[in-house]
Amino acid sequence: MYPLLFRAVLSRFDPEFAHHAGMAVIRVLGAGPFARVTRACTRPDPTLRVDALGLSFASPFGIAAGFDKNAVGVRGLAALGFGHVEVGTVTAIPQEGNPRPRLFRLIADRAVINRMGFNNEGADAVARRLARLRRGAPDTVIGVNIGKSRVVDVEDATADYVSSATKLAPLADYLAVNVSSPNTPGLRGLQAVETLAPLLRAVQKAAGETPLLVKIAPDLPDDEITAIAKLAVDEGLAGIIAHNTTISREGLVTDASAVEALGAGGLSGAPLKERSLQVLRLVRSAVPEDFCVIAVGGVETASDVQERLEAGATLVQGYTAFLYRGPFWGREINRGLAAR
Repeated sequence: MYPLLFRAVLSRFDPEFAHHAGMAVIRVLGAGPFARVTRACTRPDPTLRVDALGLSFASPFGIAAGFDKNAVGVRGLAALGFGHVEVGTVTAIPQEGNPRPRLFRLIADRAVINRMGFNNEGADAVARRLARLRRGAPDTVIGVNIGKSRVVDVEDATADYVSSATKLAPLADYLAVNVSSPNTPGLRGLQAVETLAPLLRAVQKAAGETPLLVKIAPDLPDDEITAIAKLAVDEGLAGIIAHNTTISREGLVTDASAVEALGAGGLSGAPLKERSLQVLRLVRSAVPEDFCVIAVGGVETASDVQERLEAGATLVQGYTAFLYRGPFWGREINRGLAAR
């Protein structure tokens, strides 16, 4: 039913409007009796449980950052069977993000281009929301992804990240440092090892006992990906998230002139599958076996998730395919994994 609904109705709406409408439904599914009914239909098979980061995940498959920027849909996403929800990206200072339109579907490629620009309500607002969630914690792991506030100079980025970490780490099951979004000027420059190392040390000190991970870009040269993976191990991080959206437009089916007309932004979805596997294998080859690696990019089916797990991923995240597969995507993935 959902593919028909998407083709006939949802695809005709502005993508950002459609996302907010979908999030409203997800919030309803996470409330009271709706949550109990939904969970009864979507609860992951117990055989899928994964222990990582000192936590217990009901499923290896979770929702990547960007889907629930302000921690408003955590209960609903948990009820839909996702083993973890990474909220954010959250910045220390609230910000509206880039001008609209800033989210675009490439339906023929089952992909999305976004230049959202870390639109979020800020660390204080998200912290309050997480505190309320913790009083009746949903049965899912909650990660928090933090990024640099746009108005803060790159030279002052460390203090900005530390501010967010101080407020959010006590309420998060894990914290992820985002230095890899293409939509905040200067942000990706923080991935240089000589810049990244002191930033991670400072954030880790602020995070205390909360597991800390770093999220990287797929567009880095292979040797830099390996260097960051080794740095994460050397600095005592709990894991690495591979990876964020790409600025590449290679291999798309959509007409090149139409894609160019959409402008800048990060590409996500099915076209990232091959590079995602390459990055995952690079990272896994550079870190110990027990080091947590979360794979993201080009994931749509249970087979895709299984492929990532077999390539060395500890956990797997998705986002874009939710737009194309619908709210029971997590159940579909979990049932496919259990059948395997």
